[in-house]
Amino acid sequence: MVDAVRIRLAEAGAPPTAGSVAAALRAAGPPLGGADVLTAVRSLRAEIVGAGPLDPLLAEDGVTDVLVNGPDRIWVDRGHGLERVHQVRFPNADAVRRLAQRLATAAGRRLDDARPWVDARLPDGTRLHAVLPPIAADCTHISLRTSRNRPFTLAELVTAGALPPAGADLLAAVLRARLSLLVSGGTGTGKTTLLAALLGLVPGNERIVLAEDSAELRPDHPHVVRLQSRPPNQESLGELTLRDLVRQALRMRPDRLVVGEVRGAEVVDLLAALNTGHEGGCGTVHANTAADVPARLEALGSLAGLDRHSLHSQLRAGLDAVVHLGRDRADGRRRVTGLHLLVGGPDGLTSTTAAVHFERDGRARPGPGWARLRELCAERGVDLPPRPDAVGAGAVGPDGAIGPDGAGGVAGAPEEPGTDVIETAEETT
Repeated sequence: MVDAVRIRLAEAGAPPTAGSVAAALRAAGPPLGGADVLTAVRSLRAEIVGAGPLDPLLAEDGVTDVLVNGPDRIWVDRGHGLERVHQVRFPNADAVRRLAQRLATAAGRRLDDARPWVDARLPDGTRLHAVLPPIAADCTHISLRTSRNRPFTLAELVTAGALPPAGADLLAAVLRARLSLLVSGGTGTGKTTLLAALLGLVPGNERIVLAEDSAELRPDHPHVVRLQSRPPNQESLGELTLRDLVRQALRMRPDRLVVGEVRGAEVVDLLAALNTGHEGGCGTVHANTAADVPARLEALGSLAGLDRHSLHSQLRAGLDAVVHLGRDRADGRRRVTGLHLLVGGPDGLTSTTAAVHFERDGRARPGPGWARLRELCAERGVDLPPRPDAVGAGAVGPDGAIGPDGAGGVAGAPEEPGTDVIETAEETT
């Protein structure tokens, strides 16, 4: 039935809308009742232009990832870790392969024996990754990550438990102070989600230029320029790397330069940009802990031929902070665990020091770097109170705007006379 409907649509030159699929179904198939036609049309459209049997899972509220390991081995993530789905399955392994190839074609990429993997973004924003045998040992593997129609706001992340209220106000203050930061964490911890929410707080008169391997960041901002890399064609020509995009972005007058994910030699160009007047730059990077970020960037810098001490000196000069996310081992919930600053050591290497720890119960506990964070923000006209749990009540409104007056200020409590910030931070630590 699928083949018959597809042929009739091709012959008619009609797009696969619900009406055209229904007409082709009536012409090609046996007589059906009204309810049966609707069910058949939904199924056929899913097979022709959708994700087949995975469509109901992708449409389900709360699902962030759908993973296919085989015809009857399908897993989903609803925000609390992976769960196996038993009511959805494919007829056989060939059906999984056909779906992967059709989705790759819809994304404008090739997936065949000559190039048995694909990493792309579907027209509806869903991120696709697929691997064919023999790279995959037994069956085609498909990984789909859903995309919301609109990005989360910091207020919504607070409601979801990913960030305490004081943490949202503090990150808004850091963004207002134009500190350059990286969002770090493991795979699937919500780095892109948090970064998109933060970019939504950037003032509307600033120009954001994004450079990404696959266009995932969709901040709610009126002035965003999005650049996307491109793999080589069948003749191994036409490749555009993330490093190429970063270089072009520097010539596009960015107020905020954002690299969706730092994963290669482009780290050198990003650090060079942050050291030449492009304040407030952002990006994401994979790291197990915030303390591992300098080592991770050092490894990436070596891919571009940058020696160790040169990279660390540029890292200290160009990057200010690291926001780290992790998954709670108890319930699998993703949350921001802390804000860290980059500091130099006597050996000339860079390390991180915690400015704020965000506890599971929502408390914000100051770390050894809290006093330095206050100094950095004060130098740029944003005053923070003596303790992070007193940061600007109402700095981030329910609609995600910065500051109760829209100016992005942080209304912290005044410092009490005689309070020694450094002693307070050390005692708490």
